[in-house]
Amino acid sequence: MSYYSIPSFGQKVEIKNGKALKNNNPIILFIEGDGTGIDIWPATKLVVDEALKKCYSNVKIAWVEILAGEKAYKETGDYLPEKSVEFLKEYNIAIKGPLTTPVGGGFRSLNVTLRQVFDLYACIRPVKYYEGVPSPLKNPSVDMVIFRENTEDIYTGIEWASLTPEAKKVIDFVMSISNKKIREDSGIGIKPVSEYGSKRLVRMAIEYAIKNNRRSVTLMHKGNIMKFTEGAFKNWGYNVAKNEFSDYVYFENEEPNNKKIMINDRIADNMFQQIIISPQNYDVIATTNLNGDYISDAAAALVGGLGMAPGANIGEKTAVFEATHGTAPKYAGLDKVNPSSLILSAKMMLEFLGFNEAADIIEKALQKTILEKSVTYDLARGMEGAKELKCSQFAEQIVKNMDSVK
Repeated sequence: MSYYSIPSFGQKVEIKNGKALKNNNPIILFIEGDGTGIDIWPATKLVVDEALKKCYSNVKIAWVEILAGEKAYKETGDYLPEKSVEFLKEYNIAIKGPLTTPVGGGFRSLNVTLRQVFDLYACIRPVKYYEGVPSPLKNPSVDMVIFRENTEDIYTGIEWASLTPEAKKVIDFVMSISNKKIREDSGIGIKPVSEYGSKRLVRMAIEYAIKNNRRSVTLMHKGNIMKFTEGAFKNWGYNVAKNEFSDYVYFENEEPNNKKIMINDRIADNMFQQIIISPQNYDVIATTNLNGDYISDAAAALVGGLGMAPGANIGEKTAVFEATHGTAPKYAGLDKVNPSSLILSAKMMLEFLGFNEAADIIEKALQKTILEKSVTYDLARGMEGAKELKCSQFAEQIVKNMDSVK
């Protein structure tokens, strides 16, 4: 297998201020992914290539495989080879399948590492209900986009194990400057939330809402308890809205006065209730890192699970699109799992690159395929009269349906 091989017709994608400059032969790096990546990546590539063929006569992606995860370790002895990092620094954009992260020990999350190395500060996760997908809601009117700050909060990994000298030193320091008591056998983690990081995340969320004709941006936080981190995130978010977008936004309990986007905030624990009771009231959500991890998975459960949830990590100069689910190694190579998360992430990537027509027919063909009840096992088990398809067959059926929805 040839890795890191650039097709001669490919052109580098330039990204400036989080936005891609369009070209018709973009070089796109891909990481197959661990576990079921071996199944869902070929299915996704087929759907993307066929959508581009059906929509344009002169557009073709120059795909380049780079290594990360277990496949990289087997080939190179390194879970994230330096050459892969160098390629992403050079070519700016990638799409990837799921990567393994051990729980409770071992190497750091490769997903977190990529976000921090490339300052991919915005994790963007659209959560949308497609008619016919099994849902726990009676009326699953879910169509929200979650902007999760990606580089701060406790995800920075600034922590020390219980009973280590470092933990003891931090405990002693904290107790010396405050009246807080910390048990001596505590593990310690630090939660940084900065004005800079908070403002740029909320700024991107509001810009997205304006560009995509969204109705509201909700700041999700736990500021009633963590006043100087979560509470500060909320305050800085309102500051950005007021000072930078006053021509576009109004605030809850104010009159719109012809402004189209309402800015409000919700306490994190209440937000979990709100997306179940009244998901139609929430459109764009901007939040801190850990909150965003929780709420995006919870919201995905309302629309069929993580198998239906796409994701993107966007920075000023780099973008990485990804499946949001795990590797499911017991299904690897069985041609069984649902590829929709990665397919919809590829749809996001096409929109990012300016190929909106191709993105549109992918979404419409996916919806048609679901309405036909021709689906993978995870969806079929919740649908009466469904025809269960393999992963590859599901992708082929999406391609077949493109002509009728184009």
